[in-house]
Amino acid sequence: MKGGRYAYSWLKWPLRAVALLGILLLGPLGVLAFGGLDLGTHWSVASKGSSGQAPDPRQEAAALVQVYGARAYSWRGAFGIHSWIATKPSNAEEYTVYQVIGWNLYRGRSVVTVTHGGPPDFLWYGATPELLLERRGPGVDALIDQIQAAASAYPYPDQYQVWPGPNSNTFVAFVARRVPELGLDLPPTAIGKDYLTEGHIIGRMPSGTGWQVSLNGLFSLGLAWEEGFEFNLLGLSAGIDLNDLALRLPGIGRLTVFSEG
Repeated sequence: MKGGRYAYSWLKWPLRAVALLGILLLGPLGVLAFGGLDLGTHWSVASKGSSGQAPDPRQEAAALVQVYGARAYSWRGAFGIHSWIATKPSNAEEYTVYQVIGWNLYRGRSVVTVTHGGPPDFLWYGATPELLLERRGPGVDALIDQIQAAASAYPYPDQYQVWPGPNSNTFVAFVARRVPELGLDLPPTAIGKDYLTEGHIIGRMPSGTGWQVSLNGLFSLGLAWEEGFEFNLLGLSAGIDLNDLALRLPGIGRLTVFSEG
């Protein structure tokens, strides 16, 4: 009997981990079933036109930084988003977009893609992006310079893994950590944001307002003013954001519990 109890004590933690993983998967499965994902349109004909959220650069003189995130293509959108950064210096008449695109590797190019002149608020293969952050006006030109330098310093220009990283969200999180003045709060659906670069185990949260411990993006614990408390198991993140009075749920994203005022 004693040996049986000893064996069970070794098994209960793995069983609890499996049970927790099953609970975390309910979010993505719910999005897959009821989230209105486009599972039928082929990527080659899916729209990448403007969503109409960004100001016309020819009518906006102020410096501008915007960060967008849109559901990944097809069923992958039930789990996570693709994110990117758009900048426009003062008096510039076009946007510059920074993002990581994995299939560039098949063409022998860097995954870090910098484009000029296109819409910054494009649909990601039919998925409408959410504006995750905007900084505008005085002081933003300096942020843009820092963003450009951080994008150039990204340590994985020749590597890409959808899960657990490095991927597009790893890139945006890396830039955000290098430019903490942005205060970027990436949602829990930004799978790859917890993949700390260069083998680090401890690092800042992407917002720069707290810290996290992460094991290759597969397991992490973080606490920050912007993100709140968040844990990640195999890329599925959950937590509570007291700053925004919201739950952070895998697949679903941020879910506001109470409306302020």
